[in-house]
Amino acid sequence: MSKILSVNSGSSTLKWKLYEVPSESVLAEGMVDRLGLPGSVFTIKYNGDKREINEDIKSHEQAVNMLLDNLIDMGVLQNIEEIQGVGHRVVSGGSEYTDSVVVDQKVLEGIEKYAEFAPLHNPAELKGIESFMKILPNASQVAVFDTAFHTSMSKENYLYSIPYEYYEKYGVRKFGAHGTSHKYVSMKAAEVLNKPLEDLKMITMHIGSGVSITAIDGGKSVDTSMGFTPLAGVTMSSRSGDIDASLVAYLMEKEGIKDPEEMIDILNNKSGLLGISGVSPDMRDLLAAKDDNPRAQLAIDIFINRLVKYVGSYIALLGGVDAVVFTAGMGEHNPQIRQAVIDNFKYVGMKMDKERNETGNGPRVISADDSKVDVLMIPTDEELMIVRDVVRLTK
Repeated sequence: MSKILSVNSGSSTLKWKLYEVPSESVLAEGMVDRLGLPGSVFTIKYNGDKREINEDIKSHEQAVNMLLDNLIDMGVLQNIEEIQGVGHRVVSGGSEYTDSVVVDQKVLEGIEKYAEFAPLHNPAELKGIESFMKILPNASQVAVFDTAFHTSMSKENYLYSIPYEYYEKYGVRKFGAHGTSHKYVSMKAAEVLNKPLEDLKMITMHIGSGVSITAIDGGKSVDTSMGFTPLAGVTMSSRSGDIDASLVAYLMEKEGIKDPEEMIDILNNKSGLLGISGVSPDMRDLLAAKDDNPRAQLAIDIFINRLVKYVGSYIALLGGVDAVVFTAGMGEHNPQIRQAVIDNFKYVGMKMDKERNETGNGPRVISADDSKVDVLMIPTDEELMIVRDVVRLTK
C-alpha cells in the first residue's frame, strides 16, 4: 500500500490530507492557518485525535517540515519515505495544461508563468510544491490544475468579444475554475445513475462561497460560468459575478477610486450576497434574517435568479439535459436552495422529491421518480480526485 498527500497551498494556509491507496482511505488531515503571519495555528487530526500547535510558522518549508514531523510523532508514518506521491492543487494552468502533470522544472516555470492569471494562488502553490520537492525528493510531485477540465471548451465559448489580437498577444480567454470538483461530481453522478458518462448531458453546480456552473457533454466541459478569473458568472457570497465593464469605470469615477485593484477588491470581497443584503455573505444567515429584513430576502432572490439564468442557458446550449448535480457547501447542505432552483424548471419536466431532498446522506438522486431530468446531490471530493491523478500519472 502507498501513502499519498493531497495538498492545497495558499498564501496564508496549507491544507492537506494523507491517503492510503488503493483503499483511498484518509489516514490523517489538517492545516496550517495564518502561515507567514503572527499567531500561526497548526492542526492535525488522526484516529479521532486532534493536535493543535500555536507557534509562528514563517514559511511553506517550515510548515511542511512541521507536518511531516507530526505525522511521524503521532505514529501515522514510520518515516517520510512512506509518502510516495504528493498531489498539489494549482489554480491556473492557462491554456497549456489540459491535464494534470508530473512536476519538473518546466512545469514549475509554467506555474510561475500563469501566476499573472491567478496572482493570489499560483505563487503560493508554487512555494508549496518547491518545499515538498526539497523535503521529499524521492516522492513524485503532481500538479492538478483547476482550469484543466475546462480546456475542452470551444473557441465560441471561451473567447471574449474583444479584439482577437488580445487573445493572440496575451492569451486572455475564459479559463473557468473548480474544474477538479466539476469533473469529480460528473463522474460520480454517472456512477450513481449507473449510466455511461459519455452518454450524459449534465449541468453541475458547485455552490459554495465561490459558485460556478458547468455544462458537461460526454464528460467534457462545454461551457462554464466563471471566466478569465473566478469573479465572473453568478452572484456569489462576496463576489459580484457578471457586471457591465462600463459600470466599473462609472463607479470608480463617482467614488474617486484611482487604483483598479481597489475596485476589483470591492467586486471580490464586498459584493454578492454581502453587498446586496448588508447582513452577511453566508446564506444561512440570510435565510434566518429574511422574514425581518427585505434586503436579505432580495439577496436570496437575486442569487436564485442568477443560478436559474445560467442553468437555463446551459440547457439550451446542450440541446437538453439528462442530469443536474448540486455540490459544495450550499449545494450539499441547503435543500431550500436546491428546491428553489429546480422549481423554475418544471417546464422541462424537473421534479424534486421533498423527502429525498431534505433527508439522507451521501451521493444520491433527489428528484422524483417521474422527473424527466435526474437531479442529484453529490458531495465533492477534490482531494480524492487529486490523489487519483497522482496514482494515474505515476503508476
